[in-house]
Amino acid sequence: MLKYYDTLPEGFTQTPPGQIHELLPAPTLIHLQGRREPPLFISVLLHGNEPVGLQAVQALLQDLPASGLPRSLYLFVGNVQAAAKGVRRLPGQPDFNRVWPGTDHPECAETDLMRQVVDTVTRGPLFASVDVHNNTGLNPHYACVNRLDNRFLQLATLFGRTVVYFIRPRGVQSMALAAHCPAVTLECGKPEDAHGIEHARDYLHACLNLADIPDSPVAHHDLDLFHTVAQVKVPDSVKISFTPGEAELIFDPDLDHMNFRELPSGTVLARVNSSQPLHLLAHDEQGVDVTPRYFETIRDRLVLTRRVMPSMLTLDETIIRQDCLCYLMERMAPPASR
Repeated sequence: MLKYYDTLPEGFTQTPPGQIHELLPAPTLIHLQGRREPPLFISVLLHGNEPVGLQAVQALLQDLPASGLPRSLYLFVGNVQAAAKGVRRLPGQPDFNRVWPGTDHPECAETDLMRQVVDTVTRGPLFASVDVHNNTGLNPHYACVNRLDNRFLQLATLFGRTVVYFIRPRGVQSMALAAHCPAVTLECGKPEDAHGIEHARDYLHACLNLADIPDSPVAHHDLDLFHTVAQVKVPDSVKISFTPGEAELIFDPDLDHMNFRELPSGTVLARVNSSQPLHLLAHDEQGVDVTPRYFETIRDRLVLTRRVMPSMLTLDETIIRQDCLCYLMERMAPPASR
């Protein structure tokens, strides 16, 4: 059930992410009035082990001037029960960032919940939407968009020059809200990175103080744009490890250092400890299996077959199993020059 507040619950800004379920025992939408309309929509804790969004909003609300919020705000606090355990999602739960309108996921309580959220916040116009995340591997701070629209790119580059464009996976918050307003996803580094909280807080503060979002093209020298071309998963049947042993696929313990590096064809990703030729699955934006386009096995090494840039590589096997090993990206020209 979606809980709704039109004032900030007492103690909200002082409650740690792992204890927020004691204050908000279920997914909650909070509407706060500001001096300017339409409201900004922010979602946090869609993954319970990614506290940066909640912490940034808490820091922002603690430092409000006496005049209050410069713009009205909708705040959705998502998987509070997973946050209590410090995990992405609980066993039996779907991923809270795969069940928004437009999802491929079968109808369930969570798809109904996210539909309620979207229906509520879009009863009137929205200024913009921001979904705030951490990640588990070594990645720079970057923003993601699902539309190559000037306003979306302007909103993204307000966070930084590195921007990723993707249209898969389906069912993510930013894609659902993109039908209603400029929408971005922020990736703010690892959860223990204090700079991630500061960066997200400052960005949300800037968004609340914007009078409008420019519809002009972003200058090319202010934008490094990448296109996600494939999602890479490890089949459930394949045993993996980051240390030598009996696993079928043994990755380097520094694998996540490859994130956001343009890797040449022939780059070794793992040692294959099996007679089977391939142990990864790559699917493109249409869901088509494109594994041979990107990977091949040469003797006992799994290597790239073309130049590509990975993101979201992680050393956390739980995240690999619940989500994916990584995404593959290619650099693309900004829309105005294509």
